[in-house]
Amino acid sequence: MSDKIEVILISDNHGITEAVDFIRNTYPVNDVFIHCGDSEMPKYMLHGFCCVNGNNDFFGEYPMRRVLEVGSHRFYICHGHQDMIFGHLEMLAERAKANDCDVVCFGHTHIYTDTVVDGIRMLNPGSMWHNRDASKPSYMVITVDGDEITTERKEYQRIRTEGKRTSLF
Repeated sequence: MSDKIEVILISDNHGITEAVDFIRNTYPVNDVFIHCGDSEMPKYMLHGFCCVNGNNDFFGEYPMRRVLEVGSHRFYICHGHQDMIFGHLEMLAERAKANDCDVVCFGHTHIYTDTVVDGIRMLNPGSMWHNRDASKPSYMVITVDGDEITTERKEYQRIRTEGKRTSLF
């Protein structure tokens, strides 16, 4: 019996439903799905995901922040637009500590991030729409095994369908 827990972390698909469909088809059975905001999708379309509101989410169906226990860890989940000044991860670390969390999952920056700030693991899957550092759209697979957390960056190849033509970009 394994104690490993797999988490699929996505953010910032900005209404691209194909990105969520891709995740569901690629990971049909998984332990935890987290969306860090700017889905621009109503709640029924993200059934099974632990979601938070982003600055472009106007349905009002998600909380701004959540705390989720994953194994022996506590994840502070937010979009980031109200929890930090752009790029200042120290602010997110303080919020996590105030909520007794040791991991932060966030979006907003559209930049894949896996770092430690003041003892807090900071995880951002990048954007499934467009990454601001010119890298390909991405998401993250997190494996929690007891106290250990490992991550893997995964690229998402976005497909646009226009009429009967399909183009990759």
